[in-house]
Amino acid sequence: MLNRAAENGQRQAKIQVEPGLIPGNSERFKRQVEFLLEIDRLKQTLRQTILLDRSRHENSVEHSWHIALAAMIFEEYAGTDGVDLGRVIRMLLLHDLVEIDAGDTYCYDEQAGADQHERERRAAERIFGLLPADQVQAFRRLWDEFEDAESPHARYAHAMDRFQAFLHNYFTQGEMWRKHGIRRHQVVRRMHPVERGAPLLWDYVAALIDDAVRKGYLSP
Repeated sequence: MLNRAAENGQRQAKIQVEPGLIPGNSERFKRQVEFLLEIDRLKQTLRQTILLDRSRHENSVEHSWHIALAAMIFEEYAGTDGVDLGRVIRMLLLHDLVEIDAGDTYCYDEQAGADQHERERRAAERIFGLLPADQVQAFRRLWDEFEDAESPHARYAHAMDRFQAFLHNYFTQGEMWRKHGIRRHQVVRRMHPVERGAPLLWDYVAALIDDAVRKGYLSP
């Protein structure tokens, strides 16, 4: 589990927003600014996924930006249920903020994943709790909806989350798959949300999985 943000958080002092400089001394505005400054720490959270040029690990902000754009690009493949693209993008921009505290849990690491939900739930309470009460509720509803993965919007968001990382693995010749000894059946299981949330992309995903095995990127 890569958690540079959590490590750096031990050294990084909280940035203080001076109330006297806020127009009208607004507590609401102060909390919003503090939240915006706090989420900058997500840039320090590194993922197991590497960039396509293979120069370094991707960070969680780059991932969130990339999947939000993916949701816009591939909307036509979302299936017949119809999705609210704006809602999907909001989910995708919010869902990994918990990694500021919880770190990025490698999806194939079962031991690290055992307490992932609880770590991320605690992180959601703290991080979203920095906001004014109405925004706490609105942001948390979106985060919970993504986690539940039941609405068509959340299913499509999950599909984009998985699809982007999958493409990075395939188009880097399976470097991280090979490093961790990942097998075909693990990737098939991991990619199930694409079949559920963007079914028109599934044939392409299945073809790339088979090709990855043939090329040695992925163990059979």
